[in-house]
Order: sequence, then C-alpha cells, then structure tokens
Amino acid sequence: MWTPGTWMWRAAVCCVLLETLTHTARGLNMCMSGSATSCEECLLIHPSCAWCAQEDFGRGRTLTSRCDFSQNLQKRGCAARFIEYPTSSISILQNRPLSSKGSGSTQYDVVQIMPQKISLSLRPGDQTWFGLQVRQVEDYPVDLYYLMDLSLSMKDDLDTIRNLGTKLAQEMGKLTSNFRLGFGSFVDKNMSPFSYTAPKYQENPCNGYKLFPNCVPTFGFRHILSLTDKVDRFNEEVQKQMVSRNRDAPEGGFDAILQAAVCKDEIGWRKEAYHLLVFATDDVPHLALDGRLGGLVQPHDGMCHLNDKNEYSASTKMDYPSLALLGEKLAENNIFLIFAVTKRLYVIYKNFTALIPGTTVEILDQDSKNVIQLIITAYNNIRSKVELTVWDHPEDISLSFTATCQDGKPLPGLRKCADLKIGDTVSFNVSVEARSCPPRGTDQSFTIKPVGFKDRLEVAVDYQCDCGCSRIAQTNSSICSSIGTYNCGTCQCEPGYLGARCECQEGEASSMHLSACREAEGKQICSGRGECSCNQCLCYESEFGKIYGSFCECDDFSCARHKGILCSGHGECHCGECKCHAGYIGDNCNCSTETSSCISDDGQMCSGRGNCVCGRCQCTEPGAFGDTCEKCPTCPDACGTKRECIECRLFNSGRIADNQTCQRLCKDEIITVETLKTDDPGAVLCLYKTDNDCVMKFTYSEHVSGLSILAALQEPAVPIKAKHENNSSTNGEENSRAA
Repeated sequence: MWTPGTWMWRAAVCCVLLETLTHTARGLNMCMSGSATSCEECLLIHPSCAWCAQEDFGRGRTLTSRCDFSQNLQKRGCAARFIEYPTSSISILQNRPLSSKGSGSTQYDVVQIMPQKISLSLRPGDQTWFGLQVRQVEDYPVDLYYLMDLSLSMKDDLDTIRNLGTKLAQEMGKLTSNFRLGFGSFVDKNMSPFSYTAPKYQENPCNGYKLFPNCVPTFGFRHILSLTDKVDRFNEEVQKQMVSRNRDAPEGGFDAILQAAVCKDEIGWRKEAYHLLVFATDDVPHLALDGRLGGLVQPHDGMCHLNDKNEYSASTKMDYPSLALLGEKLAENNIFLIFAVTKRLYVIYKNFTALIPGTTVEILDQDSKNVIQLIITAYNNIRSKVELTVWDHPEDISLSFTATCQDGKPLPGLRKCADLKIGDTVSFNVSVEARSCPPRGTDQSFTIKPVGFKDRLEVAVDYQCDCGCSRIAQTNSSICSSIGTYNCGTCQCEPGYLGARCECQEGEASSMHLSACREAEGKQICSGRGECSCNQCLCYESEFGKIYGSFCECDDFSCARHKGILCSGHGECHCGECKCHAGYIGDNCNCSTETSSCISDDGQMCSGRGNCVCGRCQCTEPGAFGDTCEKCPTCPDACGTKRECIECRLFNSGRIADNQTCQRLCKDEIITVETLKTDDPGAVLCLYKTDNDCVMKFTYSEHVSGLSILAALQEPAVPIKAKHENNSSTNGEENSRAA
C-alpha cells in the first residue's frame, strides 16, 4: 500500500515531467526534427513521440512530419485510430500478503516481500514506476555457523569458547525459537611460503617452538559440525579441537568463508532461515593473487571442494578467492557474514564490508570473552536494516529507488532503511526506464532481493518497440508505384528509387527540387552536409556518427563531452543537445542525482554541514571535512555532538544511551586519562556540567589516519562551588568549547 507521502511524491514527479514535456513542445520539437523515416524509428526518438499511419496524412510535407506529439498529430488531421503511441505498463503476477511470524506451522510459507512476481512492458525512454514492501518477520529461524581461526595465536580464544554452544543458545533463544549451530575451523594453505613445509613440521608444525611445542598439522579449512539444534554437540566438538601453526601472518580465512558459503548440503543451511556466518580471527586474510607466491595460478572456481574428511581438498590447487567472488557467493546463498576481529584489525575489515554486501564487523576481545554479546549485537544490527540488491540487471534498463522508511518520508536515491524493529514494514518505489530496444525475440528479466533474504521479486520485461501497423505492411503496393512496400503510411522503396511514392530515381535533380532542400533562403543546400535528390536531402555518411534531419541539420556527435566521452556516457546526443539518462543531469550529463553516498551515519544529508552535488558532499560549514562532512573539530556543535558519545559510551547515560543507537552513531576511539593534555594545537578542549554539577572535560581531535580521537577524564571533576556556579550562569552556557 502506498502512503500519502508516497502519492504526493509521485504526483510531484508527474507534474515536473508534464511541465518538461510542455516546455519541450513549445521549443525544439524533437519528434519532427529527428531522423525518423519509419514508425519504429519515431518511437525510439522520445517516449512523447507518436506516429501517424494514415495514408493521406501530411501530403506535401517531409517524411518526418508523421512523427510528432500525439496531440499535434490530431490537430493536423490524423485520426486517433491511426496514431501509434504505445506506453509502458505493469502487470502484477503474484502478490501474496506479507507474513507476521517466521516459525511454527507456517514456517515454509513465510513471505517477507510483496509482490513476488511482476511483468513490465516498457517503451524505451518512457519512465514508469512500481512499488514493493519488505518486512522483517518475528521469530524467524536462525542458522549460525561459527568459523574460527585455529592458528597458534588463537589458543586462548579456543579455550574461551569450549562451552560457547550452551550459552549462545540460551541468548539466541530470546530472539528466535528455532536456532541451529555449526562449527568449522581454518589455518592456511599447507605449502610454502604460507606454512612450514620441512619434513619435521609435517606432523607437528610447532616442533621446536618453546612456548607451545605441540600442535596439529596445518590445514586449509575443516568442516567439523553441521548445523544442529543439539548445542551439546557443539561443545563436544569444540573441546576436541587443537590449534595449529602457519608461517606468515595472514591466514587462509577467505578460502574457508567461500567453502562454508557454497557447500550448502554439507554445512546444512536451511532455505527457510537467516544464515549467519561468524568469522573469528586475529589477523588479516590472504586475498586473490597471493596464491601466486606459492605457484598457484589457477583462479578460484567458486565451487565446493570438501572431501570425505570434510576438508577443503583444493587448498593447494587454487588461488585464494577475490572479494568480488566472495561477495557473489555469499549473496547467492543469502548469508550474512559477521567479521569478529581484534581491535587493531577493525579498520581493515570495516573496509571489506563496503565491498561485500550484507557484511558487518565487530570488535573481538583478545581472548574472545565477549563473543556472545558480539554475536547478539551483530544479529540485532542485521535485523535492524533492509537493503535491496538487483540481480541480472539488463544493461539497457535504468533503475532508481526511493525508500520510504518508518518516518513515512520518501528518500530519493536510497535503496535501504535502517533503525528498524523486527516486524516493521518498509516500502520502496522503483523507477524503471528502458534506454533502447534489444534484438527481436530477446527476453529480459531481473530480480530485486533484500540482502540476506531468500525472498525476492522477479521482474519479467518485454519491450514496446514495434508498431501495430507494421503487421499489415503491403509489399509491391500500388501506393508505392509497385516498387516499394507500403508500411505505416509511408513507402519503403526498392534500391535505386526515391520519393514519397517511390516515383523518382536516384540522380534526378532540378532547380525546383533543389529549392525544397534549403532550410531557408540563403542557406546551403542540405546544410552543406548532403545532396538534394528528388525533392529531399540525402545526408552524407560521417566517420564521427550519423547526420540526419530534413535538411541534414542534425547529427549525433556534436554535443558536450566530459573527459572526451560524449554526454559523459550517461546520455544520448540529439541534434547538438545531450538527452541524459535517468539519474543524470547537466549539459554533458556528468552530474549524478544519486544522494545515497552523501547520507552520513546519523541519517542526515552531508551531516547537515553541506550540500550533495553530483553524488558528493560539498561542505559549507567552515572547518568541516570528510566524505559526508562528518568531521569538524571547529564546528559550533562539535563538543555537543561528541558529548553525547562520551555520556553513552563511558557512563551509559544521555539522549542516545540506547545500546544500538550509541554503537551506530559513536564509533570514535575514546581514551580515558587522569589528566588531559591541552597543548596539542590540533585538539579541541570541550567541557560540560553534569546533572550533579560536576565538570566533565575531554579533548577532540582528528588523527591523520582519518579516525576521530576523544580523550576524556576518567571521572568528572569535583562539584563546582557555589560561587563558581554563579559565575558560570552569568558568563557562559552549560556546554562550552575552547581550541
């Protein structure tokens, strides 16, 4: 169902389009000035163009006069039944209602997206819309596979999680009544230079290592426990495990992630469940091409390679997977990947999440003591978001999204909603436009799917590219002097013949014919870019593109360029003017209207300190910087903003003390000290009075790495004396700042 805000948004867009069309009709008539000599060519010029197939229409005019706006054709005498003017349309094929609960007797019929199937009939250039709704249902089954780094440095972590199964099941039982748990481990490829390969290390790679002299042989990935609701099995299997040892610092974790994703039957992923893959490590991973160090030149094939021992059998045969392949396989199998990594690796893995949809990163304690809370936090974070992805997107179709989240306000350019509660329903409006016609008989389709969901919207596409009048074309028609095909009101002449009725032969010319080939008296014949033959211009060929028009006055290459690319590659050149594709504006179509990259973590456009121009933030607040103008030590509100993070992170108080909100908005590093250093010229000193009249002080600075750093006193200062209170109320506000 559409909300009132959504209908108002659509109405506003329609008004803008109507105004644009009217303006176009008053100025350049792109339909009549185009190069169309047939009905199909006319329809491709612009979605507002129509073709008159009436036989006696426009006699004495040029052939392109049959192509015009529909209302103009009727005014000029074309009967409505002869006007070819197809429009885009949408048919809903399957529209089952959204479910409210995920477990129980209806588990296998759960619906989280509607509609489920639609069909689009698109006319190129004609933008149309359809809507969809997504709901995160309550009590949905959860499959969690714990994938652990068992290299030597993780020994203390292994000791910590030996009874993880029971405790985790208890906590997850508060969120879902249907929970299953599995376990796998990894180290690295058992080959040089990644591992110790000398004979004495084959059975015990820790041989000679004084701190820990015994460990198991190195392995790539080992699947240990398939997903099960018997959590005691998890504890039993984990207690059997021993660490191993590899040679270099990076681990083979990405090999393991891919196998855990694609070996669906072996792991036991259920179709009707959320798939969580927890990846616990204390080091960086090897990436694609690292395998070449060991002579592995074969790229990863993205397939399952578990042998009868449930070990990765292609570990020493193929390279590590790329990030792109990893993201593709995780998405194909609806898996949410949770990076559980130590603090020093947070930034590295955070960068990975931007490249792999549906991935989150959480900080793991050195001994994994916080792993249960980490998993619960990550799960709640996943369930609080809905983000759409498009699969098998046809190249000739433009899609743009508008999200309507819980506040009911349309957000153009966004395809995700955050800060949701389980059971909330969000809506998306999808604008669709076909840019061209594929070869006849081509069937196109694509799928819209929320990240990590099994549910999807399947979209079938056909194209309105043919004219109905073409189905009754007459070959060797007497209308065309019996030497042409009569089609949609015009004659398509045999080679060597010209004219509206194929009455002329090529090469005939006279002064009477020549005068009809000048745009105006004194102008060149055919604009100097063609020859006049049988009362009409035949335009020259050009190595740069196509020359066309009644007087060869137009071409498709004399338009503005950006970095040498015509219309920036985001538009079509039409008679000296760029006609931009959906989502782009500007004289050369180089300016994107997408705004999602300008939304800061707090949901504001450019953090409220700038404007989104061509998809990038231009900071207008003096001193503001960062991709979304989120960094600004010298801004008037800097201390107030960081104060909320100090309150919620250190004292669990303040406006955003809610755990999820605090974690989402406050990602800066906070250091507690006994005495503040105020001699750093790049740091801002902030202070505020607490509820019990104490003074809390902290400094705020931006590190060269791009991280914000807050240094705060361990405790607020002692209560301010009464005389100081009077001075404070007279001389300043409660919050103050000093550089």
